[in-house]
Amino acid sequence: MSMLPFDQRDGFIWLDGQMLAWGDAKLHVLSHGLHYGGAVFEGERSYGGKIFKSSEHSARFRRSAEILDFAIPYSVEELDAAKQAVLDKNGLKDAYVRPVAWRGSEMMAVAAQHATIHTAIAVWEWPSMFDMATKMKGIRLDVAEYRRPDPKTAPSLSKAAGLYMICTISKHRAERRGYADALMYDWQGRVAECTGANVFFIQDGKIHTPIADCFLDGITRRTAIDLAKARGLDVIERRIMPDELGSFSECFLTGTAAEITPVSEILEHRYTPGTITRTLIEDFNRAVRPESHSAAA
Repeated sequence: MSMLPFDQRDGFIWLDGQMLAWGDAKLHVLSHGLHYGGAVFEGERSYGGKIFKSSEHSARFRRSAEILDFAIPYSVEELDAAKQAVLDKNGLKDAYVRPVAWRGSEMMAVAAQHATIHTAIAVWEWPSMFDMATKMKGIRLDVAEYRRPDPKTAPSLSKAAGLYMICTISKHRAERRGYADALMYDWQGRVAECTGANVFFIQDGKIHTPIADCFLDGITRRTAIDLAKARGLDVIERRIMPDELGSFSECFLTGTAAEITPVSEILEHRYTPGTITRTLIEDFNRAVRPESHSAAA
């Protein structure tokens, strides 16, 4: 995967309905979204040239903007078509897809009702990062100092750029301490999620996951729940307290980038990625690449 800075790459970006050369897709330094956080985005994956659950992501993208009191000027169908077009134009099959929308530069104050809403879509190569043996070793998690905010104080159900500020801080701190990521609690001290992924635990063959009411109910999260239920596994969405962390046998994360990633440690707590986690990973791989599995059958 290229390590070039993102503003120096080659390819094409879709911006406000036009396909532009990568380096020509720019915004002004006085864009409202940069100064006041008026921006929303999506993180999506393409497998074999097809974007996984594209329409669900496009619908959430529009809902996120509505929560921030602006409207993305493209329908779900138009966004789906634009994402596929930019993926095809760049000649990519296994890729990360990043739609983003923001308030423009017409107004530079807290209120910006008349700012133009800009929309862009970029894609870049994103192959599978680990083979199964490496993935099943699991990752190590720190615990973040910052907490997910009370939903009465922030637009928690929007994939809003500003909500990721504390995630960046928390992930930086975790990586400095030798961890891969950080588990975040909510404003009441209950287990919530990681900095960019939802979290699941396994206890006595049952799957437990926090109620997603103050953080994003991830599309990969819902996919994992559906896959588990299709296997006849019990999935319990409930409040989970930090003092329960030592009672679980397995732990895994879900997200666009993470897919399904086992966890081996959260501070002093140890987990052994096992059969349930492996089965869900295999089922997820089949779900995102159904054509390759059917061809191999």
